[in-house]
Amino acid sequence: MPQYIEPLFRPPSEARSLIFQITLGCSQNTCTFCGMYKGKQFSIRPVAEVIEEIAGIPERYKPAIERVFLADGDALVYPFDGLVEILDALKAAFPQLTRIGAYASPQSLTTKDSEQLRQLRNRKLRILYFGLESGDDATLAAINKRFTSDGMAQQAIKAREAGIKLSVTAILGLAGRKGSLSHAHATAAWVNRVNPEFFSLLTLFHRHNDDFVRSLDQCTHRDLMLEAREMLLHLAPAKTILRSNHVSNFLNLAGSYPKDRERLLVDVDTALERVRRIPGFLDSVPKYTEEYY
Repeated sequence: MPQYIEPLFRPPSEARSLIFQITLGCSQNTCTFCGMYKGKQFSIRPVAEVIEEIAGIPERYKPAIERVFLADGDALVYPFDGLVEILDALKAAFPQLTRIGAYASPQSLTTKDSEQLRQLRNRKLRILYFGLESGDDATLAAINKRFTSDGMAQQAIKAREAGIKLSVTAILGLAGRKGSLSHAHATAAWVNRVNPEFFSLLTLFHRHNDDFVRSLDQCTHRDLMLEAREMLLHLAPAKTILRSNHVSNFLNLAGSYPKDRERLLVDVDTALERVRRIPGFLDSVPKYTEEYY
């Protein structure tokens, strides 16, 4: 059975997936807002070690495995030939396997060309979770993302053209109060350009990132709800599924664009009206404790 080296993270939609850590940590790990892997040194696990873990899953469980998630934070950076071996081993081990997913940074996408991505897709790598964070270049520079919005769009479009689905995340509150509108509008424009199959909102929270959080004029609950509304208002993708079901969010939204656009805006307005009745809530800054993440 897999032996995990903590901390281990996975997207909400991979809750029922079998997880294999083929890398440890994040190959980029420079984003100042992100504390997920600050305590881990990045490394790539040997192919033979991963395949031994796959083979070690008890035979009685193998027919029940339909989804696999490859961790850690940037598994797509795994060298192509080795990744092909791992995907082939997964397909051989689990006869009912329908989908393999992984986190992917813009940097890791630069390590795979279009043909390689198509080959990975044909081996059941069907979805990549892509941290956009923001479509605003000033915000991206401030968090040391090391990519521009255009550079990330080009890499994301390359993956989509290879037939791999994208689940893109952006972070409410990332630009602080002063940059909130620019962050909201530019992020919506990026999603409109790329048209990812899924778009999710998270909220900035504290985890090994105190210096970054202190550098911001932090958003209140009111600011965050209005920022979300601005994104929803300016979103106009051909088709995408929107979610804000991460534990960091206090405003849960779910719908499809363009079908549910008006209803989602009403949902935000209704939530704003309800929380106005809670004394001091709208003007307070969200407080999160690290234990929740």
